[in-house]
Amino acid sequence: MILNIAAYHFTPIDQPDALAAQLQAWAQAGELQGTVLVAGEGINLFLAGRDAAVHGFLDQLQADARFTALTVKFSHSHRQPFARLKVKVKPEIISFRRDDASPLAGRAPTVAPDQLARWLEHGRDDSGRRVVMLDTRNREEVGYGTFAQALTLPIDNFTDLPRALAPHREDLRDATVVSFCTGGIRCEKAALWMHGSGMSNVLQLDGGILGYFEQVGGRHYDGRCFVFDERVALDSELKPLMDDVA
Repeated sequence: MILNIAAYHFTPIDQPDALAAQLQAWAQAGELQGTVLVAGEGINLFLAGRDAAVHGFLDQLQADARFTALTVKFSHSHRQPFARLKVKVKPEIISFRRDDASPLAGRAPTVAPDQLARWLEHGRDDSGRRVVMLDTRNREEVGYGTFAQALTLPIDNFTDLPRALAPHREDLRDATVVSFCTGGIRCEKAALWMHGSGMSNVLQLDGGILGYFEQVGGRHYDGRCFVFDERVALDSELKPLMDDVA
């Protein structure tokens, strides 16, 4: 079996190139494959390989005080889902191009998966407000699955979200809006931007869809969660579609 990990962490990186070189060396030493993105705002990684090699990589990374609090999502597949290792330095670890969406200044309010599941079960949050799930992913991802009755937007790139959301803002004023994405990185930036633009009623789903699957399973979610590798999509038990069609 191959161990797959997905993780991101916002923290100031003074020398992104040096960190990228170190991460590449560690990944190559363990024969890991996947993608690692490094920016001044943090890291975003998707890696896969033998269990011992993956945990060895994480041990070295989390020994760095900047990444001690790194939250990692684990899943398994029968095959290696990545063709090679890619390590890149980028302006952002997820491109949004909005100055008012940096988690380095503090996170947007979150809702935990078990609490969200309870809200969805009752159709209201703890204050009695209706809950609207806001999908911040693109239309290809949404096609594989999303939360039941979620608000989905006709976007192909994350940078399109502000424009696509504009027609819905008035209708969302009386709701508790929960932004979500695959692992949490996009909905975290989206929630911060929405707060900065006057939508104080927005929360982010802590850990994204994958974190929800880990803690709650598939309740209130229809279909699978698309991932950007050869696994294609994961079900609520974090089993990949590529294993089903092998």
